[in-house]
Amino acid sequence: MKFSNTLIYWYLQNRRELPWRKTKNPYFIWLSEIMLQQTRVAQGMAYYLKFTSKFPTVFDLAKADESSVLKMWQGLGYYSRARNLHFSAKLIANEFNGKFPSTYNEIIKLKGIGDYTASAIASICFDEPTAVVDGNVYRVLSRYFGIKTPINSSGGIKEFKSLAQSLIDKNKAGTFNQAIMDFGALHCKPQNPLCDTCPFSDSCFALEKKLTKELPVKEKKIKIRKRYFNFLVIKTKNDRTILSERKGKGIWQGLYQFPLIESDKTINEEELILSEDFTNLFPSKTTLSLFNSKETIHKLSHQHLHTQFWIIETKNSPEINIKWSEIEKYPVPILIANFLEAYQDKK
Repeated sequence: MKFSNTLIYWYLQNRRELPWRKTKNPYFIWLSEIMLQQTRVAQGMAYYLKFTSKFPTVFDLAKADESSVLKMWQGLGYYSRARNLHFSAKLIANEFNGKFPSTYNEIIKLKGIGDYTASAIASICFDEPTAVVDGNVYRVLSRYFGIKTPINSSGGIKEFKSLAQSLIDKNKAGTFNQAIMDFGALHCKPQNPLCDTCPFSDSCFALEKKLTKELPVKEKKIKIRKRYFNFLVIKTKNDRTILSERKGKGIWQGLYQFPLIESDKTINEEELILSEDFTNLFPSKTTLSLFNSKETIHKLSHQHLHTQFWIIETKNSPEINIKWSEIEKYPVPILIANFLEAYQDKK
């Protein structure tokens, strides 16, 4: 209990004032937890406020079309989170009459919810003593207890979950979970942890053994795949272009993009024009220019996209039917959103 009491005491003095901490409404807690996966609090805050203003209840989110949900999510990345959120909102609204599941075992059945999110919602909203384990928790526990099991191994995941569960204050489960996450984010930071003022400094393994930089341990990352994208930004004389929705299970599912030619390396104008995909799209003569003189490298978790945007000026066509003035209505990947902003600034 000493660890738990010390942690909660620290939290009550140092906790962050966050909008989702002013409520126990599971809809708002759910939104915040999904948004903060793979996203810093500083970035996620604006999205949370915008999202809850647009969709103040689970019924509002359920009634929205997927495209508008993705548009609101634009820039947060990992868009499967938004699609799963929308899917589960429709389930809660239509099948559960808007009542959010109230136990860990029920919550984890929702699409897009794993152990961490289910534990957070169950403990914060319904006082169920189930421990959260995220990057902050891994770091705090591995350093304090000197655990060298890789945190991204199956054994490590079980070991840290079991340890966190043994430490949780069963009477203050939600407070404990928020405390350990805040402590990891604000005090036991990845770089330059505040060891000099740490309430655990007299008993921390990593501090005693000078291993704060070595802990936690992670197994080697998987190899990053390089991909080469050539977006064809079409502009007709009557100010029309082409955007199409990405289908399938790859990146950016449900978002819109310009026609894309993927190559096996960075290519020049001549190589682009001679490619079969280009000649199929533009059998007649077009005016072509490269917008970005230096390719844009967009980094995703497992792949890096080396991207060139080609401006294609061509004649009017019934197939080229999206007005440039209406492009902002479409949800697009942040890579394309950044291009559009730069393109408009240059016009």
